Amino acid sequence: MPIEKFTRLVSSAVPLPAENVDTDQILPARFLKAVTREGFGEYLFRDLRFDSAGNPLPDFPLNRPEYAGRILVAGRNFGSGSSREHAAWALVDYGFRAVISSFFADIFRNNALNNGLLPVQVSEQYLNVIFLAIDRDPKVRITIDLEKQKVMLGEDIYWFEINPFRKQCLLNGWDDVDYLLGLQNEIRKYEENSNT
Repeated sequence: MPIEKFTRLVSSAVPLPAENVDTDQILPARFLKAVTREGFGEYLFRDLRFDSAGNPLPDFPLNRPEYAGRILVAGRNFGSGSSREHAAWALVDYGFRAVISSFFADIFRNNALNNGLLPVQVSEQYLNVIFLAIDRDPKVRITIDLEKQKVMLGEDIYWFEINPFRKQCLLNGWDDVDYLLGLQNEIRKYEENSNT
């Protein structure tokens, strides 16, 4: 599945204020049978979204009609636990393009970036500002400008860090293989010069 270019995203957001949401909560292990990226969205947060009979839990944010958008705003330490890449696949397949949190597990962050999902790390204070804004108005728009590395919520601006290589890949819609394929001419020239 090709990665969608990420330049600037303007969207409402889904709040998930719980802390320490691990990859097994994002995508339970029993759904890891497929090896392609498609189809995991329906299992996103499965055990948090549904009861044991498969009925939607009305208080879970993804089941509440007032919340929608391509941004997930999550509590601290999002994506901890096992290294399953499927967790990032599920978030992307569900429709999310970015996750905002005050802390991400390193492996989750890398898996997200490799799959076109932007993890935006903000301060605890700014995360609380976002949660309060969504609480006041579930349709509030958040802007994430990857090129300028900033999150905007009305007049509030937060500048975030991102690895320059990963930023370049997201801006161009590249995964690691696409990036290497884009270097074919340089690699060929290097090999030609090395053989002379």
